[in-house]
Amino acid sequence: MGTSSRGRISIDSDVARAWTLPSHLYTEADAFAEEKEKIFARSWQVVGHHDQAANGGDYFTAELAGEPLLMVRGSDGKLRGFYNVCRHRGGPPAEGCGSRKLFRCGYHGWTYDLQGALISATEMEGVEGFRAEDFALAPVRAEEWFNFIFVNLDGDAQPLRESLGKLAGQVEKFAFSGMKRCERRTYEMECNWKTYVDNYLEGYHLPSVHPGLNRELDYQAYVIEPYAGHVRQSSPIRGAQPGDTTARRYAEAGEDLTADYFWIFPNWMLNCYPDNISLNIVLPLGPERSVAIFEWYLPEEQHGSAAARASVEFSEQIQREDVGICERVQKNLRSRSYSRGRFSVKQEKGVHAFHRMYAEWMMKD
Repeated sequence: MGTSSRGRISIDSDVARAWTLPSHLYTEADAFAEEKEKIFARSWQVVGHHDQAANGGDYFTAELAGEPLLMVRGSDGKLRGFYNVCRHRGGPPAEGCGSRKLFRCGYHGWTYDLQGALISATEMEGVEGFRAEDFALAPVRAEEWFNFIFVNLDGDAQPLRESLGKLAGQVEKFAFSGMKRCERRTYEMECNWKTYVDNYLEGYHLPSVHPGLNRELDYQAYVIEPYAGHVRQSSPIRGAQPGDTTARRYAEAGEDLTADYFWIFPNWMLNCYPDNISLNIVLPLGPERSVAIFEWYLPEEQHGSAAARASVEFSEQIQREDVGICERVQKNLRSRSYSRGRFSVKQEKGVHAFHRMYAEWMMKD
């Protein structure tokens, strides 16, 4: 089983012997605060899409682990990230999104260029030892991959591409570069972020929770593949069956027609279907509150079509079913009758991999 206490987390490397994370990690404020610093402030997080900052001067603001961020495409074409905090007295250099040649703080008017350099500090004449170069916007690490924009608050973290490992090769077969975002929805949930991730990482609940999705996928051929920093789940799409009059999203299923689900530590997912890809991010709001962000990407010529609407509504139904079960599970995790459980060797290898990664990150200095 391994041991677990308020100070130490241990998950056996053998799924057949392992026990799940203890339930107090899903409910306590101390664990939530520690996760914010040890996991969310040190891991690569999706904060936007290339289209939000495609051209020189394009910018948008975001937030990560409570930190306000400013992402901007320079006139040199380079994407840069900064803390959206004026170096004078903490005002906001930028708000919202758009296109600018300069950023002017909305508090006292200090002005910065697209590279973050301070170019105008109003009313600062006579301040001894003041040097503009000492008050540039503080940079934050920013990288791009698969048309997504990532940020890492840890200056010592490994480069994004290295952290992704084999994921990049596994998603190459999906034509994401030709897709545009067609819709974005958010779902506030009364559950810990890990409760949602646990649920995502297994197909064990498909027959019980997702009857519609279960009709589309071949549950008996469902595959779960854990890797160093991510988990791939995949299932052939069944298509129409002889004598089955139930409407199918994919009437004709070939050998290469699959649904692939990628979870990347700690909290973002790519749901890859033959005709669309959706990005799913779950962000913690509190020990027992989180928000799931869904974005759907399809070829631009399909936006507004019946097929696009069907893709979104199909995912919407699955998400609402997941929210319902996760919120019920969260309440039960507080029961005095439950402390931790066991893994299905066949069905919960992905959850086990997540718990192992979580324990490793939480035990780092």
